[in-house]
Amino acid sequence: MALNKKQKKQIDVIKKKLAGLRQQLAGEKRQMDDVAAVQRLEAEIAQLEDQRRAIEAEK
Repeated sequence: MALNKKQKKQIDVIKKKLAGLRQQLAGEKRQMDDVAAVQRLEAEIAQLEDQRRAIEAEK
């Protein structure tokens, strides 16, 4: 079964958030002022990727 409109929209929103977070993470890794910020961003990215996988598994 294919994804419905709501699921597609959720995945699109997650992908946009992931793109922004990955860009922030790259910047933080270049600066390395705050190690906690890097860890927070990595955790947030992992959480969003898990959400995306869960939505896609609902098919």
